[in-house]
This record gives sequence, C-alpha cells and structure tokens, in this order.
Amino acid sequence: MLRASLIIPGVYMTQHQRVREQLHLLEAQLREQNLWQTSAPAASAFESTQPFCMDTLEPFEWLQWVLIPRMHALLDGQQPLPQAFAIAPYYEIALDATHPSRDVMLVHLQQLDALFSDESA
Repeated sequence: MLRASLIIPGVYMTQHQRVREQLHLLEAQLREQNLWQTSAPAASAFESTQPFCMDTLEPFEWLQWVLIPRMHALLDGQQPLPQAFAIAPYYEIALDATHPSRDVMLVHLQQLDALFSDESA
C-alpha cells in the first residue's frame, strides 16, 4: 500500500507541492492496479469535445493521458491551478460498481479533489 511519506512534520507544503505529490500517488496507484498503459491512444481520441473525452477514452486512459500530464504541465510552468476542481464524482458514475480498482482509485481521486476545495486553502 502506498503512503504519502513526503510529509515532514513542521514543514509546510504549498498547494503545488501537495498536488504534485497526489498526482504521483495517483500514477503509482494506476500502475499498481495494472491500469497504466504503455502505448498512447490514437491522436484522434484526444480531439473529443466531450468532458473527460468520454466518447473516445476510457476513464483511466483520461487520467493517464490527459489529467496527469496537463496538471504536471501547469505545475512545471508555475501556472495557476484550477479554482474549482472535482473529478471524483464523474468516476463514481463512470466506473462500474464491480470494477476491482474502483474503490481504491476513488479514494485517490477524492484526495486530489480535496486539494482544490475551500477547506484545503
């Protein structure tokens, strides 16, 4: 089981640092659950106009090929992060209740969402 071991008592982490750490944990969980892909989907899959590319990508593909790289790009460029952010509700609906990785992935997505809530500021 993965744990957030980068948190050191008495050391303040910025939102950017917390988001980056959560993205790394999310990627590690995708790998651990054997959901990480080695080949990117066809370029046309990224041309979707639907939220989460729901008509062209599977939910976990969107995390790997869209969310994680885009968030890292924002962080690397020291750009402002989204003000309102919640992807876990989509995954609660998009993932079949019997999917073996559903519960563990929802926990990680909820933790990511929490970094963008008013309470985490």
